[in-house]
Amino acid sequence: MTNPFRYEQAFSRNIGWVTPSEQQTLRGKRVAIAGGGGVGGVHMLTLARLGVAQFHIADFDTFDLVNFNRQVGAMMSTVGQPKAEVLARMAKDINPEIDVKIFPDGVNAGNLDQFLDGVDLYVDALDFFAFDARQQTFAACARLGIPATTAAPLGMGAALLNFLPGQMTFEQYFQWGDLPELDKAIRFVVGLAPAGLHRPYLVVPDAVNFAERRGPSTFMACQLCAGIVATEALKILLGRGKVLAAPHGMQFDAYRNKLAHTWRPGGNGNPLHRLMIAVAKRQMTRELAAKATKA
Repeated sequence: MTNPFRYEQAFSRNIGWVTPSEQQTLRGKRVAIAGGGGVGGVHMLTLARLGVAQFHIADFDTFDLVNFNRQVGAMMSTVGQPKAEVLARMAKDINPEIDVKIFPDGVNAGNLDQFLDGVDLYVDALDFFAFDARQQTFAACARLGIPATTAAPLGMGAALLNFLPGQMTFEQYFQWGDLPELDKAIRFVVGLAPAGLHRPYLVVPDAVNFAERRGPSTFMACQLCAGIVATEALKILLGRGKVLAAPHGMQFDAYRNKLAHTWRPGGNGNPLHRLMIAVAKRQMTRELAAKATKA
């Protein structure tokens, strides 16, 4: 006979790092995750194993073979299936009591208020190049007073930023405004990981192409992101432990065995960031010009 699911038993091994009452608190929390790909899927399943039992998950895409290297829901049995639906099934296979609200059109201006309704924490897992959706979602979090966290999978490591109510906002840090997408991409990379720990071991530089919206990835980085984000989520949702918010940032690189904590007052308005952005923009302009000449 199959044993019936019991929440307390399923998550009993969390006790010690959390108290029984804190475990019940996590059970009642609702987390919104935009993006069900590389980091979004493993974020959701990690939080589900932490005992969080209410989710909003938004993604309009389906799984394909190119997702296999990094996306936890990508398998031969799920090719062609909607990512959000697959992840909801996987989470409910961990905890049948989980309440998952799926947003199959992704996040957009028309559904943001509904996506963030009743949410205790927003976890950013959008595609790197989803600039408009990311900008609008973080702006809504700031307006609604919802804590938000993002962890970027870079190389074989992870870079973390938290944006908490009443503190520096995403827009104040990244300073995107109405800039062109290429400028937003450069500012995003500089702002996410000013320490740049991942850059020295990029062995095929051409694999990074902002103009074509593509870049390399690893599952190790996605898993590291999930561990870091779930830990930040625990601290935020339970209100214990020190949470560093922007302009503080953190990057850990497992390949180089390095950890960097950064503090950049003014975000991308910081003189050091302005210099990094200018250098990156000149380099990108030269690369685009060289490719245009070859074509």
